[in-house]
Amino acid sequence: MLTPAKTFIIAGLFILGTSCASIVSKSIYPVTIDTEPRGAHVVIYNRQGMEVFKGGTPALVKLKPNAGFFRRAIYDIEISKDGFTTKRVNITATLNGWYIGNLVFGGVIGFLIVDPATGAMYRINDPAVYENLIPANMTTSADTQTHQLKVYDINDIPTAWKNKLVALDQ
Repeated sequence: MLTPAKTFIIAGLFILGTSCASIVSKSIYPVTIDTEPRGAHVVIYNRQGMEVFKGGTPALVKLKPNAGFFRRAIYDIEISKDGFTTKRVNITATLNGWYIGNLVFGGVIGFLIVDPATGAMYRINDPAVYENLIPANMTTSADTQTHQLKVYDINDIPTAWKNKLVALDQ
């Protein structure tokens, strides 16, 4: 039988061991990378400049939101295709709001150890990167820029785009 003292100790250990962000969030985020035209070459570098992915578009990449203990991840995405201007896109992880929950609920171990170690103290907010590649011989002045409307079948678009769709009234 649990005495009040044992119950208090167990409750205290539970509160100290809580790690809000690790419980509620993920420590790996899927990111969709696509281009128009498709078939572009993609290289992703981490904040140390090391290559973490190499492939073509469309691509689904799983990225960690942390770059070490108490260090958020920063990714540099290089997109290139023959005959087109190379583009660079950055993805920077941000502080996860659930991490602050450790302060509210008393999760000292979660605040100082678990969430920073698992990477759950950060999150990646960009689930999709979509870039229109510009032909290398085209200037970028407003007079010569062309815009295109492209219609996609709902079954052909990446899953990450589907949650951004907006219904139009008829």
